[in-house]
Amino acid sequence: MTFAIGVDGGGTHARAVIVDERGREIARAEGPGAVVSLRAPEAAAAAVATAVRGAAEAGGVKLPGATLWAGLAGAGHEASRLGVERALAKEGLAGRVRVGTDVEAAFHAAFPEGPGLMLIAGTGSIAWGRGPAGELRRVGGWGQQLGDEGSGYAIGLAAARAVARAEDERTGPTSLRAGVLAALALPSSGDLIPWIAAASKGEVAALVPVVLQCAKAGDAAAHSIFREAVSDLEAHVTALLQRTGPWASPPELLLSGGLIGPGGTLREALVERLAMHPVALRLDEVDAAVGAAMLALAAL
Repeated sequence: MTFAIGVDGGGTHARAVIVDERGREIARAEGPGAVVSLRAPEAAAAAVATAVRGAAEAGGVKLPGATLWAGLAGAGHEASRLGVERALAKEGLAGRVRVGTDVEAAFHAAFPEGPGLMLIAGTGSIAWGRGPAGELRRVGGWGQQLGDEGSGYAIGLAAARAVARAEDERTGPTSLRAGVLAALALPSSGDLIPWIAAASKGEVAALVPVVLQCAKAGDAAAHSIFREAVSDLEAHVTALLQRTGPWASPPELLLSGGLIGPGGTLREALVERLAMHPVALRLDEVDAAVGAAMLALAAL
């Protein structure tokens, strides 16, 4: 049986979908987060392998498949991509392996052809668009050291920094201190120093619910963190409109990811801001793993 495999991997989890040669879904499964690290590409490859083997078991198919296309967070640079491809080749999952970014997979699911814009904000953040003439443009996606503004990681890091500033009395007190320390089971604010040094991107992003709880209780610092995140995401869209235009009519814009997809923490506030921009908001959701599977099929 000929089949292709698509994987969507982010900071929280990796999803694998197996499809037959006609694109019909056979099975799917989830594994741990698969964020690409140049220093340790084997970790992302292992997470992908866990999800793919789970899908193969669920679907009753025998690996290797014909092709595997994995869209992974952090795979935007050639060295990182090649490192993971080499590590995946050793896993024996498919005869042909290709690695791209998670946003490429999501964008292909949303806009397989034709113009459109997409903003993704979950553990990380990035905007991706195809202009009227077919050119692809990217805004953001610079990684956690240089970018990821408006992301769950950025919000979690801002919360930890707010605790540090309050501890020094550079700002007023904030309920984020008690909330963050309780969530991380840390006895003191000083313990944030070794924690943040060792924490993964997903672990930092997991502080978003704490910030939300404090914001709902009226904490000024938490409110400020969310306002800045929304402004940063709005700036992504503004820049992408400029880079992909000019547009004869408002382009479709799809919001995706845990923070701004349907039901996301920042979605309502961001949609309100975007009402002032020349875009046509799409309300549907996309399945990035299916987008990856379609890219895998195209390689057959």
